[in-house]
Amino acid sequence: MLTSKKIILVIGATGVQGGAVIDALLQPLADGSPSPYTIRALTRDPQSQRAKELASRGIEVVKGSTNDLDTVAAALEGVYGAYVNTDSFTIGEQKETFCGIRIFELAKQVKTVRHYVWSGADNVNKKTNYDPQYAPAHYTGKARVGDWMRAQPSVVSDDNMSWTILSTAPYMDMLQTGIYGPLRVRPDGTYVFASPFGQGHVPMITLADLGCFARYIFDHRAETSAQELEAASDVVSWDELVATFTKVTGKKAVNLALSIEEWFALFNQEDVARPAAPDTTTTFKETYSRIARLYRDDIITRDLAWIRRVHPGVRTVESWMRENAYTGDLRREAPQAGRRPRPNFERIAQL
Repeated sequence: MLTSKKIILVIGATGVQGGAVIDALLQPLADGSPSPYTIRALTRDPQSQRAKELASRGIEVVKGSTNDLDTVAAALEGVYGAYVNTDSFTIGEQKETFCGIRIFELAKQVKTVRHYVWSGADNVNKKTNYDPQYAPAHYTGKARVGDWMRAQPSVVSDDNMSWTILSTAPYMDMLQTGIYGPLRVRPDGTYVFASPFGQGHVPMITLADLGCFARYIFDHRAETSAQELEAASDVVSWDELVATFTKVTGKKAVNLALSIEEWFALFNQEDVARPAAPDTTTTFKETYSRIARLYRDDIITRDLAWIRRVHPGVRTVESWMRENAYTGDLRREAPQAGRRPRPNFERIAQL
């Protein structure tokens, strides 16, 4: 494809994160002139609905996957940049670690890539002195790749490659699911939010803001070279979340602070007992228990002052609720991380 624009290969292009990154990269400049970027989207199935939607927008869609690294190498040819988001729950921690390293090496080998961006995650092992109760595999795999990248040069020049890590947070859009959104509406109209986070805080990011941070990185290559940007939109406790919900909607709401065991009892036990990824016996329950402990104990923090300097228009929970006309009613196809377990309606009815 002949173009004067900078081609960005997006791996994970048909996922919700990839879609947000693509949307942001294609946004016109502030003066209204066209974006300097064009997209090459890697997908396992170019005939999928999302892939067809990308193609209908004039985006180059190529077939490939992390299960076939030769296709990744071919997709990297001729691109200026790469945004690499591997799916932890689909490929597992071990393969994610290997593929994350290997794709970086392929980007160096093809000689055309100038800016490589890895979609990372907080290094919870280092932040907890390697305490296993805080180590979900989809964090640790991505963080190990990030550690390896720090040992590689990051050169900002016309003939070499620089790298950046973008570590994000749970999607605020998941408030539209039963993981973060209200599980029940009582007969008196009270919306029941339940969480295992205690008085801890959860950093959350809107998909739109995530895309903005990705665009910032590609627009500011020198400033972000060899850096890990820990992004979020807002950081909230569930008491604050529920109070904001009532403020925005005028609806009654309550936060039920549950233990981790009590919270998991609200879901189908067969679902929560299954392995969280194909390369592990660690269950969905244990994986998400580790996540709950991270937030309950305020292990993961964010520098909101820095975030708002970089992205002055970053959403808060309140502004996201207003922007999306949030009602607390759940959407069946809302974005979610991993495979969401089915609710235990008998238990939920008792909340």
